[in-house]
Amino acid sequence: MNRREKVLLGASVYIAALFGVMPAANAMHIMEGFLPVQYCIAWGVISLPFVVVGFQSIKKTLAKNRRALTLLALAGAFVFVISSLKIPSVTGSSSHMTGTGLGAMLFGPTATSVLGLIVLIFQAVLLAHGGLTTLGANCFSMAIAGPLVSFGLYKGLSKTSLNRKVVIFIAAFLGDLFTYCVTAFQLALAHNEAVGFGTALVENLGVFAVTQIPLAVVEGILTVIIMIGLETYAKPELKAIGFAKDGE
Repeated sequence: MNRREKVLLGASVYIAALFGVMPAANAMHIMEGFLPVQYCIAWGVISLPFVVVGFQSIKKTLAKNRRALTLLALAGAFVFVISSLKIPSVTGSSSHMTGTGLGAMLFGPTATSVLGLIVLIFQAVLLAHGGLTTLGANCFSMAIAGPLVSFGLYKGLSKTSLNRKVVIFIAAFLGDLFTYCVTAFQLALAHNEAVGFGTALVENLGVFAVTQIPLAVVEGILTVIIMIGLETYAKPELKAIGFAKDGE
């Protein structure tokens, strides 16, 4: 491992250590025990294929280039740090940034599903954020659906004349928002007895919009800043994973 790789890996560990140790909280996305068992199982089954493909994607990437490990660690630390900073939102859930847009743009959405799942497990077990029963639902919204949107937007908008930084911001911003659209859908699907699914969905989306839009803006800005740092100090690593080619 050369000096640059040591610096990048050290930075990711430092970020996680500095900001990642948070007080115990009651929820992150959908909290423990808030979904009926059939929904817990269903979302877990839906998420599993993405995670399996993601493991294979990461294995293939690392086999081709070990330099990717430092960027992978940095992307994972970024997800852990900013997804730990939460505020209360819809009953049984919370609002926070996701951080998965960065990993999706660097490594693709399936690889990011693995990073997100690891973060969700770590926070559920050690920090009392989220829960193990709701792991499948939280994984699908934060680690699969959001990254798919971020990746698709980044790839699509990179082919236009838009400024690269604007493209990165839009991809991270809308990926974050879509995560909460999916969470609102999951909550409305499971808990709509009093008002019906449509009304429950609109109510959840309305509450999430108030808290999540400013958070998504902040995530977009932070993602651009991280990308600027990587393109300044880790250009060889970015080129090694093929990321720099998108903007050239």
